[in-house]
Amino acid sequence: MAVRQLFPTFVYEAPLQKAGAADLNRRLLRECEQLRVDDVAGQRWSKTNYPGGFTSYGSQCRMQTISPTFAALEKKLGRHVAAYVKALELDMSGRELVMTDCWVNIMPRHVAHGLHLHPTSTISGTYYVRTPRGCASIKFEDPRLDRFMAAPPRRADCRPENRPWTTIPAEAGKVVLFESWLRHEVPANPVAQERVSISFNYNWF
Repeated sequence: MAVRQLFPTFVYEAPLQKAGAADLNRRLLRECEQLRVDDVAGQRWSKTNYPGGFTSYGSQCRMQTISPTFAALEKKLGRHVAAYVKALELDMSGRELVMTDCWVNIMPRHVAHGLHLHPTSTISGTYYVRTPRGCASIKFEDPRLDRFMAAPPRRADCRPENRPWTTIPAEAGKVVLFESWLRHEVPANPVAQERVSISFNYNWF
């Protein structure tokens, strides 16, 4: 008798590149910090929707179209997205995944990003620009959680794939990809230094 693994949820993580990430991140960080100063609309949006932090999600959400540095990031992300699509076994015949959104997130101490998903997108992800030691990790929710009903709690030592929540540490230079329907959050940043990331969406229609 065998126990099958059905309906798995795949999350992809890898270094963006073998070398040179520190230089790219310096340039990205400089632009992220300058955007926070210049983007008045983003400041207003963040005050209401991202208290204590800054995100360009509600203002400058297509950074790959206005910054050569972000466009270079988009190009480097391409092979990772292709590898993830292959692992998911998506049929992309006659279809092309395109980056539709790309925005900046700056999280000072105590700032959190609540549980959410990315509707109308296919693949979403995050690239980490600056991740101070001990900063918050991205946390993924088991998509079946609302159907567990009378299930007992999981053992404390259960395998990651059996946990109702799984976290992936934030590491500068790393890219994390996931299907856009997968709910996730970033708990409050516990450290004084700002956590800086770039999030993005891909779609094929």
